[in-house]
This record gives sequence, structure tokens and C-alpha cells, in this order.
Amino acid sequence: MRLRSIVAPLLKWFAKNARDLPWRRTRDPYAVWVSEIMLQQTQVKTVIPYWERWMKRLPDITALANAREDTVIKLWEGLGYYSRVRNMQKAARLIRDEHGGRFPRDLAGVMALPGVGRYTGGAVCSIAFNQSEPIVDGNVIRVLTRVVGIEESPKAKPVLEKIWAFTDDLVKHAVARQQPRQRNASAFNQAMMELGALVCRPRNPLCGGCPLQGRCTARKENKVETIPALAKRAAATKRRFIGFIINWRGKVFVQRRPSGDVNAGFWEFPNWEVSADADAAHLAKANLPLGQAELLCVINHSVTRYRNRLEMFLLRVSRKPRLAKLHGEWVSLAKIDKFPLTAAHRKVAKRL
Repeated sequence: MRLRSIVAPLLKWFAKNARDLPWRRTRDPYAVWVSEIMLQQTQVKTVIPYWERWMKRLPDITALANAREDTVIKLWEGLGYYSRVRNMQKAARLIRDEHGGRFPRDLAGVMALPGVGRYTGGAVCSIAFNQSEPIVDGNVIRVLTRVVGIEESPKAKPVLEKIWAFTDDLVKHAVARQQPRQRNASAFNQAMMELGALVCRPRNPLCGGCPLQGRCTARKENKVETIPALAKRAAATKRRFIGFIINWRGKVFVQRRPSGDVNAGFWEFPNWEVSADADAAHLAKANLPLGQAELLCVINHSVTRYRNRLEMFLLRVSRKPRLAKLHGEWVSLAKIDKFPLTAAHRKVAKRL
């Protein structure tokens, strides 16, 4: 099979089956960049309302560069992997200060931005500027390993580089056959991702509706379920935290996570990691000897390979306590919604 033969049917399929996503209605590189960063590790249906809120509040590079940090991370609240949004604002300020507010138009310039790698750089250049730059994400890997019949793990560097080489040749071939007013680099790269998302799925792929079914080695050899070869996931690690909502005259105490820490810049209620067999009630009294604490809720949440259990205690006090070991602010319950909280603590706040 000549691999280039997948280009024409894939472009035809995409023209008829592409989802109407809001960021596909624009060629603004800033809007495309925002969507690509948001889509990392996050499903499309989750990203849509976030992207729409973001573009309404921060419609261009200058708006993002000049925005307050709390505004930026509040808009991102719930998307996770928060280093992404901090790098976005760093990149926006670099574009404002060194590029006159104009988004770079070449791959080297885009990849020089904080938080931008090979995939994102290629996505922005091909989708916004229709440049023949390749992209490789999980969807593209799945499609190509099945079509070509690559049985080795795509995590192996030589295999991944081979896939990048394939996509580089394919997108250049798509552009070479481009007609006036077509945008084949943009269409081809998005088609590869779309096929992986909608048809060539990780489990139970819809091979019967695939435009490449006659060209797919994995289908011909009955290996669709074993390709791509995926490494076993690392075992999950359990962690336990106890936290406190200190309620004084309708206000609660919150503290900001320090710079350089996970979720830096976000706010949360005071909390500590404890051992699995620790007496939570005793620790509550030892850490905050301000009165009787009652268990409000237990929040179970996952962060990468960690399975976290957060036990939140409610502590009502009649006098404003001195919290010598804690650094934060007293916030009225009515305004807690305005603060960007980490995901688990946002769930706790809703219980209030």
C-alpha cells in the first residue's frame, strides 16, 4: 500500500463529517492556539464552554498579556494541568513585548513560546496558516499505526520518529495536490485527528464507517484491538489529606498555593497530607485547636496517577482566630465563587 493513497479519501471524508467546533470557524492563530492548549489531556465536549468563555473575556493576545493572574486561572479553573495556563500568559506577554502583539507565523517562532512543543507548533501553523507542518497526537498515532500495521510500541523513540516522518510526508503531499482556495494542510491534519476521535477509537473502533478501511493493515490482519501496542499504566498511588473550613461571621479562611508548587496561584482551604491510618479528628484538633470540628464531606479525586482522598472538617468560631502558621485571607461565603479554587476544593465550596 502506498501510504499517500490515504490523503484523498481522508480529505473527502473530513469535508463531509467534520464536527462544527467553534475554533474551526476562525483562522485567528491566537484562537487556534488557545483551543490546542486547552485540548491537551482534555475532551472536546469539556473544552467548548471553556474556550467560548475565554475568548469572550480575553479575545486577543493583548487582553491575555494584560489580564490579572486570578482572572486567567479562574477562567481555566476545572481544566487541570494548570502549568498550561501559566505558560500561556507568559507566552502572551512575550508576544506583546517582543513581537508587537502579533502572533508568530513560522514554526520556529511558535515553538519558541513557553509551553509550546512540536505538536502544538505544527497544529497552529497548519490550522491557522495552512503551512505543511506535521502533527502527531494520540489520535494520529492510533490511525497511522493501524493503517501501516506498526506493532511496536509508539512510545519507542524510533517508532515515534517514523510516525512523525510519515505525517510530514503526508501533509506535504496533501498541500502539493491543493487546489485554489483549498486549505489542505489544515484539513488533512484535522482529518487525521477527527478520524481517530470519531471512528478509529481506542476501543470498539467503527471500522465499517472508516474511509481507510480498504487500506488498513490492522483491519486486514485482524489486529485492530492489539494495535497500537500500549504500555501498562503505572499503578495508582493513594494519598490522604485532611482540610478545614474555618467559618467566622460568614467568612472562611483560604490560602494561595505558592509559586513553583502544583496548582500554583490557585486558592484552597487549609489542608495537610496525612498517613492512611491517622486519626483525622485528633489531627484536626492538633493542627487547629480552635474548637470542635465536624466532618463536612469527603472528596475523592484523581490527579494523574494519584488517587486522593480529602476529608474536610467544618470549624465554626465565634472570635476571629489567630492563625500564626497559616497565610491567607478571610473571604465571605458570598464571594468564594469569585476565587479560582483547585478542583477538589471547588467541590467542597459547593457543599457550603
